[in-house]
Amino acid sequence: MIIQLEGKVTYPITLDPTVWIFDDRKILFEQAFSSDKQDAEEVDEIKKVSERFEREYFIKPPVNQTIKRFEGKKVLENSYVMPIRDFIQTADMKADAKQVRIETGHEPVFISIEQLTNSLLLFAKEGKPLKEDGPAHLFFGDGSNVDEPIKNVKKLIFE
Repeated sequence: MIIQLEGKVTYPITLDPTVWIFDDRKILFEQAFSSDKQDAEEVDEIKKVSERFEREYFIKPPVNQTIKRFEGKKVLENSYVMPIRDFIQTADMKADAKQVRIETGHEPVFISIEQLTNSLLLFAKEGKPLKEDGPAHLFFGDGSNVDEPIKNVKKLIFE
């Protein structure tokens, strides 16, 4: 259930998508390819709920348990994607990298660095990790492969 970034990078890194459910950078899948302002406001609301859930979980103030459970349940019922841009920056891709090979356990898929930089990784469907065809599905930022994502993403190798 991990994804490795390796090849022409300064810092090879290993990603664990199962912990992204509480990451503030996540985006609701249904809103990932929408430019509607109302959608963005709803994403902000989900982030606020997620932050409150985390705060209550770690601090444990005297709060009504039904409210806490409801908010936590709401966070864990949706499908989410994570932008990959920050992880590429952390790995510090080398200047001579020209493309990315995506290892899926089947035939490798080759895409441009620009396509990858603008891509999103689906890591949770209905609040659960992608076990059968995961650990993640890759969607291009423009939504061109929204009906046929790259599934079983296990390694991103910069070449």
